[in-house]
Amino acid sequence: MRQPFYTYLMRHRAPVEVDDVTRLANLAFADTQFPKQSKDFDEVTTYLETYAPFYFNLGLFDDIWAMYLEA
Repeated sequence: MRQPFYTYLMRHRAPVEVDDVTRLANLAFADTQFPKQSKDFDEVTTYLETYAPFYFNLGLFDDIWAMYLEA
C-alpha cells in the first residue's frame, strides 16, 4: 500500500536545501494546511496551485511526483 505523498516528502527534509525535493519537503513541513494524508495527484496539485502559502514550480512537482510513484 502506497504511503501518503507527505510521508514520502518528509524522508527528504533537511536543514540545508540540496535540491528541489528538499525545498518542497521543507515548505510542506512548515505548511500546516498541506494535505498530509493525500495519495492523489490532483488533490496535491490543486492545493499547490490554489491554497499553498508558498510558490513552487509545478513542472518540478511533476518530476517529484514521478519519483514518489517509483519509490
